[in-house]
Amino acid sequence: MTRLSVPTRLDANGAPPDQPAVLYRGTVMHARLKPLGHRFEYAVANLLVDLDRLDDADRLSPLFSIGRFNLFGFHESDHGPRDGSPLRPYVDGLLAADGILRPDRVLLLCYPRVLSFVFNPISVYFCLDRDGRTTALVYEVRNTFGEAHTYVAAVEPGDLSPAGIRQARNKRFYVSPFMPMEQRYHFRVLPPGDGVRLRILETDRDGPTLSATFVGERRALTTRALVGTFLAMPFHTLKVVAGIHLEAVRLWLKGAPYFSRGVPPPPVSYRDDGEPAGRERTPEQAAA
Repeated sequence: MTRLSVPTRLDANGAPPDQPAVLYRGTVMHARLKPLGHRFEYAVANLLVDLDRLDDADRLSPLFSIGRFNLFGFHESDHGPRDGSPLRPYVDGLLAADGILRPDRVLLLCYPRVLSFVFNPISVYFCLDRDGRTTALVYEVRNTFGEAHTYVAAVEPGDLSPAGIRQARNKRFYVSPFMPMEQRYHFRVLPPGDGVRLRILETDRDGPTLSATFVGERRALTTRALVGTFLAMPFHTLKVVAGIHLEAVRLWLKGAPYFSRGVPPPPVSYRDDGEPAGRERTPEQAAA
């Protein structure tokens, strides 16, 4: 793997990108820690797109399109309610349901479509105020069974550290058949600037069970960068899905215990009890 030069401190990472879309090229790592060890790592490229400037993003390169087939692309129908409706009002509604002020910008970190194929195990919405500070994070998690769950997390004063943002939520959504549900997620996030870092440490009552990270360096979304990305990691979004199933087979062969799916939770949770603060409202009611 190429050694990445990504800051580890919030004050060294620079401001959020002001372009309508950029790339973050880097690596994904998963390490299962118990009851048996298992680790893998591979190169990926994430897209960071400003949900208010999709028309501008559509003009960055002839090889990148919004809502149309291309070498690389982004479709709003891949996220949120997955019905093709605009994502910015959707995110505003999620935040309003928990009493969080409407952000000045919403930047979505996700995998781009590559030749119209994509699968996002996790997408992260960064909600920024006018000074570029992250006021809330929305973690959108998907599994390979076609299900999804969204964790909405306001950034509280105690969440900030020199390394970025620290948040935690109880696991409410079935992701892997080889991990039980009685777990807690610990998110460690360096918001997008010159680089981006995302770490999810999963724990049970006895300590860490799994660590997953993405570390990426910012690249301008240009035709040259897209060609270079495709040549360096062709069909890497397909590799994500193939890798998930390959690692599942390896875990099965190692004798990892299997956990069946239960009843899916509500589509959105705000706090560890799953409910928004104050009077309960749906995102649609909050946005009305």
